[in-house]
Amino acid sequence: MSDAPAGVDLDALARWATDALPALTPPFTGQTLVGGQSNITVRIDDAAGQSVVLRRPPLHGVLATAHDMGREHRIISALVPTPVPVPVTMAMCDDADVIGAPFYVMSYVEGVVLETAENVDASMTVGARRVAGESLVDTLVALHAVDIDAVGLGDFAKREDLVPRQLKRWLAQFQAGDTALVPQIAATVERVHGVLAARVPEQQGATVVHGDFRLGNTIVDPAAGDVRAVLDWEICTLGDPLADVGYLLATWGEADDAVRTQRFAPSTADGFPTRAELCARYASGSGRDLAEIEYYMTFSWWRLCCILTGVLTRMLSGARGEVAPDVLEEFQDRVNSCAALAEEHAAGL
Repeated sequence: MSDAPAGVDLDALARWATDALPALTPPFTGQTLVGGQSNITVRIDDAAGQSVVLRRPPLHGVLATAHDMGREHRIISALVPTPVPVPVTMAMCDDADVIGAPFYVMSYVEGVVLETAENVDASMTVGARRVAGESLVDTLVALHAVDIDAVGLGDFAKREDLVPRQLKRWLAQFQAGDTALVPQIAATVERVHGVLAARVPEQQGATVVHGDFRLGNTIVDPAAGDVRAVLDWEICTLGDPLADVGYLLATWGEADDAVRTQRFAPSTADGFPTRAELCARYASGSGRDLAEIEYYMTFSWWRLCCILTGVLTRMLSGARGEVAPDVLEEFQDRVNSCAALAEEHAAGL
């Protein structure tokens, strides 16, 4: 465990915590849990053995409208009293002078984050895996049942036309990159966008939409399988709940898939429910009509293709420095998989 995690001055944090978090006992040590392009997540341990988690923006490449700590803090705080499992927010700091950026502190939740089939095999029984998949769907049902006005999120974001807004946003982001580096992908993105834009289903109400709802963004009880906390609310918004369902299904790999969106997807390990079972469970729990779910899965693969291509083109252009060959290969595989899946399924819409 490092006592000097990147982006967190532990001495400055301890001075701030004297008033903001008096229950903690300095000195602090820290361990980076997530870093890089995403928001930095650090486990902070105090001298009394208590643990909390700090979230702050990445050190470099922060966009003007991204990595808003106050926004994350607000959505998690609003969900704490609801049935949606989230960490408990403890304090928010808007003063960038404390550690170099705004940040917030929340409770530390014990459990495992299931990112790969390998760590599933190392940490969970086969029986617990089915529970994990079912609990994940039940958590999404609970999220989409939250009364956004009652919890104070009525003005959090625009409620209408989520998919059209996302189609416009991600196409613009994609076109702003160096698409000449990926000409075949560029053609696919344009073609599939045309299909999706012409066939947007009617939005079924407006709910909290996580935006990146998948197994790897939760903390799971390794013994029982229950979801203990949903993480990474960075791109949360309001709008069409089926966007979350389509994304969950699109990123839910099965062992016999011909092409996958992620190498070593955790759900490819034995014991997890199938996509069809997840879909049926959500429909039953939410009462929503999933007749158009194929559209939302196609949209999700298209959106992922746009997002990951942006990362890939920055790698290929050298903007991110020297990139290990295996990392580059993995991103190329993921982009190619998303593009192939989006085009294949768009043809059937």
